[in-house]
This record gives sequence, structure tokens and C-alpha cells, in this order.
Amino acid sequence: MIYPIVKFGDPVLEKPAEKVTVFDEELKKLVEDMFESMYAARGVGLAAPQIGISRRIAVVDITFKEDPNAKIVLINPEIVQKQGRHSQTEGCLSIPDFRENVSRAQMATVRAQDLNGNWFEKMGDDLLARAFQHETDHLNGKLYISHISAIKRDLIKRKIRKLIKAGEW
Repeated sequence: MIYPIVKFGDPVLEKPAEKVTVFDEELKKLVEDMFESMYAARGVGLAAPQIGISRRIAVVDITFKEDPNAKIVLINPEIVQKQGRHSQTEGCLSIPDFRENVSRAQMATVRAQDLNGNWFEKMGDDLLARAFQHETDHLNGKLYISHISAIKRDLIKRKIRKLIKAGEW
């Protein structure tokens, strides 16, 4: 099932998501649906709040379906280590058509649970590190625009308010 992507302005995006405690078939189905929804939206990462579900689940595939082994499921993830800094243009499925330069750690290690509840750690660099940080931020109720200057953030919010008024958001 492809879920619609929740856009900026929906309160689910700005509150911390709930911890996952039950690892069952329903969770596996939700994760499958999240990958399907992410691919349909042409993204490389998706957090459950972005489809209106306040649970600490994220999916990542920086190869966008090219490598089936690159699919990563992060349940209850935390960034446990960061190294270096890297600035790059970043966007978000929940804030479509807006992109800004965001400075993030060049390398990041995430600690998370898999679909069976087993804990693991995975280190990523460049785009994978950025995806880990971006999706974990979503689960903490934070959007990438919180990492840009207040002036740029206010400009984006003003443009979005105009789109909402015009019925285009």
C-alpha cells in the first residue's frame, strides 16, 4: 500500500515519535508499505511520521532500488557517533520543491533494531550518514529546516503559507 506523504504543517512531523515495542507481522507489513511509499515519492529515506504514523521507524535506500541489499530498516534508531562535517544540498519529501544547504556529520553510526527486535549498529558516510541523521531527526520531531539559518527557514515557511492559501499545498 502506498501512503500519501504528510507535508510540513502537519503536527505529526513536529513531535517525537513513539518507541516501537511490538515486532510482529503488522510491523513487517508497515515497513514494506514504507519502502513502497518512499519509492513512489522518489525518495531515498522515509520516516513513519512522514506517512502520518507516529512510530520510531525509518527506511533508507540510497541506491533507490538499484541494490536490493542496500535497503535498511531502522527501528528505534539513535545516532551514537558522528565524525567530521559536510555541507550539501538537502531536501525532504515532506517539504517538496524546497532544497537548502545543510551541514551535517560526514560519518554517522546509528544504533537501531531490525524487524525482529535485534539491536545492531551501522556506520555510514556521505549520503548514507546524511540519511541516518535526517530520518532520525524526523523521529525526534525535527525537520531539516531546523539546521538552516532562521532567515532562510522563515522564507520557506512564508512561501509554504502562500501555497497553503492558494490551495497548492
